[in-house]
Amino acid sequence: MILNISAVLLFGAASALAIRTKSAGGGSALVLFLFGFFVAGTGAYGPIHNLVQASADALTALGN
Repeated sequence: MILNISAVLLFGAASALAIRTKSAGGGSALVLFLFGFFVAGTGAYGPIHNLVQASADALTALGN
């Protein structure tokens, strides 16, 4: 079974959770940073999207 989740939805939920729990670690800062770029769609979106996609592909390959 394959489950596809939008990156905006995933990072948005993680951002909401980070804000709600008042966590101030490096992980939550990274999640909020990535969420901002995915939502804004700036010129840096392409390279960041490619990095996230490559990471997701690598994790998928580890599972097979």
